[in-house]
Amino acid sequence: MTGTPASPRPSWVPTPERIAAANLTSFMRGLGQRHGVQLDDYDQLHRFSLERMADFWDGVWEFGGVIGERGTGPALVENGSMRQARWFPGARLNFAQNLLRRSGAETAVSAWNESGPVLRLSCDELRTQSARMARALQRMGVKAGDRVGAYVPNIPQALIGMLACASIGAVWSICSTDLAAEAVIDRFSQIDPVVLLLADGTRHNGRWHDARAKGLRIAAALDGVRHVVRIDQVGEGDASPQWAQLAPWDALLAREDASPFPFEHFDFAQPLYIVYTSGTTGRPKCIVHGAGGTLLKHLADHLLQFDVRRGDVIFRVTGSGWMLWNSLMSGLACEAQIVLYEGSPLHPPTVVPDIVASERVTLLGLAPPIIEHWARAGLVPMDSHDLRALRCIAAGGARLNAQTANYVHDRVKADVHLASPSGGTDIISFFVAGHPTAACYAGQIQAPALGMAMDVFDDEGRPVRGRPGELVCTRPFPSMPLGFWGDADGVRMTGAYFDVWPEVWRQGDWAEITPQGGFVIHGRSDATLKSNGVRIGTAEIYARLAPIHEVVACAAVDQRHGSGSRIALFVVLASGAVLDGALASRIREAIAQGASRRHVPEVIHAVPDLPRTSNGKCSEAAVRSAIHGEPVRNEASLANPQALAALRRFHSPSPSETGELHA
Repeated sequence: MTGTPASPRPSWVPTPERIAAANLTSFMRGLGQRHGVQLDDYDQLHRFSLERMADFWDGVWEFGGVIGERGTGPALVENGSMRQARWFPGARLNFAQNLLRRSGAETAVSAWNESGPVLRLSCDELRTQSARMARALQRMGVKAGDRVGAYVPNIPQALIGMLACASIGAVWSICSTDLAAEAVIDRFSQIDPVVLLLADGTRHNGRWHDARAKGLRIAAALDGVRHVVRIDQVGEGDASPQWAQLAPWDALLAREDASPFPFEHFDFAQPLYIVYTSGTTGRPKCIVHGAGGTLLKHLADHLLQFDVRRGDVIFRVTGSGWMLWNSLMSGLACEAQIVLYEGSPLHPPTVVPDIVASERVTLLGLAPPIIEHWARAGLVPMDSHDLRALRCIAAGGARLNAQTANYVHDRVKADVHLASPSGGTDIISFFVAGHPTAACYAGQIQAPALGMAMDVFDDEGRPVRGRPGELVCTRPFPSMPLGFWGDADGVRMTGAYFDVWPEVWRQGDWAEITPQGGFVIHGRSDATLKSNGVRIGTAEIYARLAPIHEVVACAAVDQRHGSGSRIALFVVLASGAVLDGALASRIREAIAQGASRRHVPEVIHAVPDLPRTSNGKCSEAAVRSAIHGEPVRNEASLANPQALAALRRFHSPSPSETGELHA
């Protein structure tokens, strides 16, 4: 299989003025002077961050202005093992104090929904409300290490609840209200929260989705919950008596003291968040992340990879259950304003650029499918919106193909730094990312993130270049999970990340290092296809279909057929489009010419929808299980489980039912 062809010209090159003004340049200069080394560019800094890892992360602590006691111990004690490494063992801090470092009347957070702006909170107002909620939790008996669960969308109460938990050393865990009650119970029942926050619902696609009945079902299923707090956005309306009896958020905060909260400092490794895997291989794993590691890695991401500066405005289009929500919250530690959005990013179609222009957003984070939708709709945001403040677009969560990247610079903003970071819930951060001091190449992720020892291995564990392999990390990093909840002996975590190479983190992504030193993520390793014994990343197929406007979404999977298997492509078509022989031929030819003949699917099926996780990703595992008549393990976690019905009929189907088109 051939590698991804090199892009002959960069799609974006920073100006000398942009490079000189970047945080990265200042950080690199100061670090070099402090340690007596010459650091002239990103590659040199990245090598330093691996060869002198403790010095690098000490530099991030200082550059990020971490509030806390650094301690006298080394920044990193490796203990001869990646899994046994310990970071800043003598340090103490409070995560919330670092996020609430600003005071005054400046805006700290603005909240929007599909109807427009909803609320603005100043730095002082956010500090006051967080202090009130922290005291309310203490009044309920919550102590350091206790878990607080939230079934709440991306609204200010979620941010305040998280800050309150972190203030007292409790552990925060949140699920979005688009998740089914059974899926939330699967998660929260493993961590035994003592307090549960429930929102009455959420707005999406122009409709109000009531979540009160689901919330009550969740509360009834969790034996350890001592207090349940309700958050009413639309008023009680026809609420049940059971809902009305829950403690109301506003009244809870109103009775508490508004004076500054006395932050206690905790160990660097104090548990902060519990986040969850998607549950495709059984019950979702509960990943525990520490306060210090999360803070330090998020500071490095924002300040150095995305060039966030004091007074900037960060807007990430994310639900509360995606790790990008956690990342967005940490933008406050950079003394930036953050923007919360509740609703569909495409309702109305221009809502994202509307917010970017109105809030003068400097860093926009969103998934590439949103940009692809803009392109198909013919939107030209650079002509219709004032985007002068926008310096960086971080398009993550799916592969950003070259055509979409070119659309951004041609139609959205010509001089924007287009980053496409890739990481995951597993590390609550990014493995590979952009940076503002070197060229971008369309379809590539610029570089390994600082402090991350990234490589691509073949099946024998040998580094490979010019062809895909397993994305791995070979050295420890601060935001490695503290562990999985309930996995005292570490067996489940070892099986998740160190099952192939004992001292190498295997992320499960099928990736490639380009001649420019960038990265291309071809898809999940467990979602790769096999054609004549050759592994194929599904993203290579999807990238070739981006120019075909009739195809709105697609999923390619191995389908058992006879005594073997075949590549089956499932497509969701635009309104009015028909999967006829002509369209099927265009699809196959685009894949053959842009990837290879091995990538061409044997059959193509049109379906009304494809199953998606709560962060908008198509679940190829769910597609594969459904078409084989197998139970879909993560069905309760899907945002649209109804999409499975059409796929299940492909289990031993008749051609008249499927409308399949053969090669």
